[in-house]
Formats: sequence, structure tokens, C-alpha cells
Amino acid sequence: MVAYSGAHVVVTGGTGALGTAVVAALRAVGAVCHVTNMVVAELANYPHRDDPGVHVTTGLDLADEAAVRRFYAALPPLWASVHLAGGFAMSPIAETSAVEFADQFQMNALSSFLCSAAAIRAIRARAEPGPGGAKGGRIVNVAARPGLEPRLGAGMVAYATAKAAVAAMTQALAQETAGEEIWINAVAPSTLDTPANRAAMPNADHAGWVAPSAVAEMIAFLASPENRVTRGAVIPVYGGA
Repeated sequence: MVAYSGAHVVVTGGTGALGTAVVAALRAVGAVCHVTNMVVAELANYPHRDDPGVHVTTGLDLADEAAVRRFYAALPPLWASVHLAGGFAMSPIAETSAVEFADQFQMNALSSFLCSAAAIRAIRARAEPGPGGAKGGRIVNVAARPGLEPRLGAGMVAYATAKAAVAAMTQALAQETAGEEIWINAVAPSTLDTPANRAAMPNADHAGWVAPSAVAEMIAFLASPENRVTRGAVIPVYGGA
């Protein structure tokens, strides 16, 4: 993989299980990471906490348009933005309120939209070329398997609908920015093999679950200058599930 050569990359939700793996993958190839965090407890054992190439911002509401714009406007010249922050909830439709539906949309779709829009502005404002002289920049969103296969969203319709919106938005934005070489893609994981998921589903078959490090490798490639042609993809990362 072409080194990022000190290029600046945003990673929202970069202190969670997947975020920690993504930051590790990006740092391994020389990116400088600007990480957002909402769960302060995640910082206690965060392995990148003392890394001078990782800058953590806590308490940023990614559904607040003004706050997101301020955050991106204050960054150094931006190469890429990776949007991992989101939320999950499941309940039957008869027990899902309008507020709960809107919450899933805000945490997943609206946050990705606002961060994508702010990142596109920041990438356009960058005066110098990217790593290796690359033009444009990169954005990676996170959809989910129920967003691509809606029948799997039974019992979690709000989440499935929000992640489907992320997938559609990714493809529409990728077409809009194609002429600027701002390649926009998404990954769509099935169940990630994290301690939290194992605790929540102790009797599930974990063998087919996806390691966060494997998803991180895919994201690091999509966000890199080595990705010269892939745009508008929503890539299934299902492992053996």
C-alpha cells in the first residue's frame, strides 16, 4: 500500500472496537488521525491515547451541523474522512417509536451525511496534492448487511432503514464528486467479532463473524491513494456469515 506520508485523515467513532483497528491500520501506513469520541470510558484503555499522530476530540455531536462544520474547518489540510460513528438498536415495529426511528437515522445516516459534506468542502479547500501527488481525496462510510439485504432487518427496521440510507447516499455522492477524484465508498459489515457483541450474543456461532482488523484493512485501502479507481462501491464484508 502507498504510504499516506503524513496525510490527515478523520476517523469518527475512532475509539470503539472497529475504530481502534482502523486507526491502527492507518497509523501503520503513516496517516495522521483526527479521531472523534463520544464514549469517554473508551479512552481509559485506548491504545492510541499517547500516540502523537492521533488527535482525539471528545463530545462532538455528529448530528449537529454547525459543530461538524467547525470541527472540519479547524483541521489541517484534509486527505480523507472515515465515518464509523453510529448506533444500533433493535425492536419490533409495534414497539418502535418515531423518536427511536429518528434517533437511528440521526446517529447513522445524518452523521454520515454531515461529515461527508464537511469533508468534501475540506478536501476541495486543500491547496497541495495528496500523498504521492494524488488529486482529490477519499471518504469511507459504514453501512451494514441489513442495509443491503433488508429482509435481515426484521426486528430492527429503524437501523436497517438508516443503514440503507447510508448505502444510497454513498453511491449518489460518489457520482457527484467523480470528476474531482474524491472517491467515496462504503463497507457493509455483518456481525463484527468484538467483546461487546460476544457478550450480547454468547450463544451465537462466532466462527463466521468478522474481525475488526480485517474490515480495517479494507477501509485503509479504500481511503488510500492506492485506491485509484474504486468509487461508489458498498462492499460486503461478511466473512463466513
